[in-house]
Amino acid sequence: MYMIGLTGGIGSGKSTVAEMLRAHDLPVVDADQIARDIMEPGSPVLDDVAAVFGADLIGSDGALDRAGLAARAFVSEEQTQKLNAITHPAIRAESARRFSQLERAGEKAAVYDMPLLIELGMNKDMDMTVVVDVDADERVRRLVAHRGLSEDDARNRIERQIPNAQRRAAADEILDNNGTLADLERQVEALTAKITNILLGV
Repeated sequence: MYMIGLTGGIGSGKSTVAEMLRAHDLPVVDADQIARDIMEPGSPVLDDVAAVFGADLIGSDGALDRAGLAARAFVSEEQTQKLNAITHPAIRAESARRFSQLERAGEKAAVYDMPLLIELGMNKDMDMTVVVDVDADERVRRLVAHRGLSEDDARNRIERQIPNAQRRAAADEILDNNGTLADLERQVEALTAKITNILLGV
């Protein structure tokens, strides 16, 4: 099965591109959704998180206090690494299971929507790496306008991620999302046509 890794920084519009690719009949495995799924009440991952970060993060209904976890896990690099050590192996395993399922169902290609694709070196496992690229100032503007973040918070979140140049250097295909939605759709259409040609051996 032909594997397409999709990534981009916070506020880049990566999720919008994933939806467009779905509309072009490409199945998408969403790492962020998997990260939520593995934290469902009663899951072994949730038990491990509670053991490391505090049982008080689990409510009486068994659900995780996500804001509380974020406050503890993202306070330092060391704490973030502790959380990643618990969640990343589980995300990888569940992602692999979903890709196997798609392959058994006869899919010829699939998209892996993964924010940390390049940071974790997972782009090396992909046949094609697609980066959604947006200037930092535009990403800040969108995060403030659409997600309600303060400008300082938006800039801090962007600065904690790898720079755009590093993503671009690892990309096979770059989608420029500094323009309109129609501009982005045209680029996605060209990308899906290219993927179709690759699958057909053209």
